[in-house]
Amino acid sequence: MPVSVLPIPHQSDNYAWFLKDAETGQTAVVDPGEAQPIIDFVNGHGGKLDWIILTHHHGDHINGVEGVRAAFGAKVMGARADAHRLPALDLALSEGDTPALGATKGQVFDTPGHTRGHIALLFGDVLLCGDTLFSVGCGRLLEGTAAEMFASLQKLAKLPAETLVCCGHEYTESNIRFALTVEPENEALQARGREAHALRLIGEPTVPTTLAQELATNPFLRVSSVERLAEIRAGKDSFR
Repeated sequence: MPVSVLPIPHQSDNYAWFLKDAETGQTAVVDPGEAQPIIDFVNGHGGKLDWIILTHHHGDHINGVEGVRAAFGAKVMGARADAHRLPALDLALSEGDTPALGATKGQVFDTPGHTRGHIALLFGDVLLCGDTLFSVGCGRLLEGTAAEMFASLQKLAKLPAETLVCCGHEYTESNIRFALTVEPENEALQARGREAHALRLIGEPTVPTTLAQELATNPFLRVSSVERLAEIRAGKDSFR
C-alpha cells in the first residue's frame, strides 16, 4: 500500500485522518476540526506533519488548522473554489489536479452537494471524502442540490471496489437504521449492522469501509433502492 491511513477521533463524532506515504515518509492530516487531539496523535506517530488537507469549509473540519499548522509547520491544501472560506492555502485544488504526498500522486474530485465547494481526494486506494460519502449514507444537502449530490456520489462509485472510504463522521449505526427501512432484506446490510454494533460496543471506529461494502449496503449508491424508498414514503405516513 503506497499510503497508510489511520483515523483520529475528535469532537463528538468527527474523524480526521492521518496519512503516511510509504516510500518517502511524508505525512498529512485531513480535516482537523480541533487542534490538540491531532497534535497529540501526530506527536505519537513520529512528530512530523507535512500537509493539512481540507475537504470543505465547515468549522468542525477546519477549526484546528491554525493550531496544527503552528505546531508542525505543515502546508495546507484545499479547494480553490472555497479558498475564501478556508484558512490560507498553500495549494489550491480543482478537479483533475494531482497533488503529491511524497511519491504518491493524488487525484482531486469536485463533489458538490453537502457544500458548493466540497472536494474529495484519492491517494493510492485511500479516498478522503469528507461529508460527501459516509459509511452507508451521504452528507446532508446544506448548500448544493440533490442532483449535484447524486452526481458526486456516482463519480465516487466508479472508483475501484477496494478503495478505502475515509469519511468525516461516525454515523454508521444511524445510517444503517435508515438503510434497513429501504432494504430490510439486504443480508449484506444486516451483517454490516451487526459488525458496526460490535465495533462501537468496544469503542472502535466503523470506518474506513470499502467501496465494495458501500455498493452492497449504501442506499445512496444503490439505484435499485430508490424505487423501494419511494414506495415506503408513499405507503407509511410515519416514515421520516
